[in-house]
Amino acid sequence: MISDDRIRAAMGNVLERTGFRGLGKAERGKVRDSYLQPGRRIIVTTDRISAFDCVLGTVPLKGQVLNQIAAFWFEKTREIVPNHILDVPDPNVMVVKECDQLPLEFIVRGYITGVTKTSAWYNYQQGVRNYCGNPLPEGLRKDQKLERPILTPTTKLEKHDRPIGRDEAIAEGLIDAKTFDQAAELCFRLFEFGVRQAASRGLILVDTKYEIGRVGGELVVTDEIHTPDSSRYWFSDTYGRLFAEGQEQRKLDKEYVREWLVSHGFRGEGTPPALPDDIRVEAAGRYIQIYELITGREFVVSDEPIRRRISKALGRYRL
Repeated sequence: MISDDRIRAAMGNVLERTGFRGLGKAERGKVRDSYLQPGRRIIVTTDRISAFDCVLGTVPLKGQVLNQIAAFWFEKTREIVPNHILDVPDPNVMVVKECDQLPLEFIVRGYITGVTKTSAWYNYQQGVRNYCGNPLPEGLRKDQKLERPILTPTTKLEKHDRPIGRDEAIAEGLIDAKTFDQAAELCFRLFEFGVRQAASRGLILVDTKYEIGRVGGELVVTDEIHTPDSSRYWFSDTYGRLFAEGQEQRKLDKEYVREWLVSHGFRGEGTPPALPDDIRVEAAGRYIQIYELITGREFVVSDEPIRRRISKALGRYRL
């Protein structure tokens, strides 16, 4: 495990934005910058961190963790569900097939938890008992395991994600029934595999988000998969005791940052508070720890300036 001092040293070598030339049309997301080329897309995962649909700044080494753990899962699951990956030329870079993205994010939940306004627990606390078409019984407690995993999609082309059920999404013309059901089946298959893999490493995959695209008529999983940004992970050895005592679970994901924001009065409205360096370092450590736990590999840090390293790796992709 990398020390806090090593993480602090990396704070002067973060990738906040890219701006590489000669790679095609540039697009900027909350965390990833993309470059479009005929039939493919170059995705550079930056060190930006977002929560509540707001970019909060950077976390050192975060982009490398996200890209490498996504690449790990894409490789592990490619025989289960096809994906868009073509190449990983750099720890922060993925080259993928260009896809037509479905206009929904597909969130699979095995437990009821969360602090965001789209989370199952937040809505349950507000009295919601049918969440995205999933009936929820009375008497559930925070962090309780659901009888079976549920699918709770959200919109993805609006300013703020909006929970939406299957029937509503179809009625609004966002997706047709056949495509929705095919995508849902892919997501449940991926989640089942992810739960088993996490359990073998002493972790619980609590919930996760999938993005699905289409290439040549075939549905493929895109973007990222089972990363600390798109998923919640808890330690399995202490889950039962902490749940019985009503205590917070031991977490290895972005929920740590979300909860810090909520404790400082921010849920997405107004200007977010600046992340202190101690929070950024702790977040980085958690990201690195989950990478090493999930993959069983040592996380390797390069001292080379990150922009220069990426620029060299992308040389053969310049147009």
